[in-house]
Amino acid sequence: MTESTDPQALFLDDLTIGQTFESETYRVGEEQIKAFAREFDPQPFHLDDTAAKNSVFSGLAASGWHTAAITMRLITGIRPIFGSGVIGLGAEIAWPRPVRPDDVLRVVMKIAEIIPSRTRPDRGVVAMYCETFNQRGEVVQTLKPKLVMYRRGALRT
Repeated sequence: MTESTDPQALFLDDLTIGQTFESETYRVGEEQIKAFAREFDPQPFHLDDTAAKNSVFSGLAASGWHTAAITMRLITGIRPIFGSGVIGLGAEIAWPRPVRPDDVLRVVMKIAEIIPSRTRPDRGVVAMYCETFNQRGEVVQTLKPKLVMYRRGALRT
């Protein structure tokens, strides 16, 4: 593993509790929803308009796992980047509202906690709180990941 050569990359020592980051936006297409569902979550409310209308969603809805994948894509595109990458240790996730065709998503991440390692001084754990919003400002996903973050210079370049 090597650290980023981006001079603006952020490392453990650069982060503060309460610091926020916002992603670019991403438009979710109907065919993309169905294609993801066909491969990874083949349930009628993700695949078929008629079945979806008669479901709890009252219309076609993206899989929560599709929303999570888009969220990850948006997180990895946030600038400045995390110099050691986005290395997850686990997360708590919820989908309070479905993602619909033509929704435009964006992610806001906030640093909730920074825990330097007691046994490995070159790294720590950063707890984040991430919300994925649609174009109406409605939260479609909450994610509470814990990430391994390295100190600047800890990784070989």
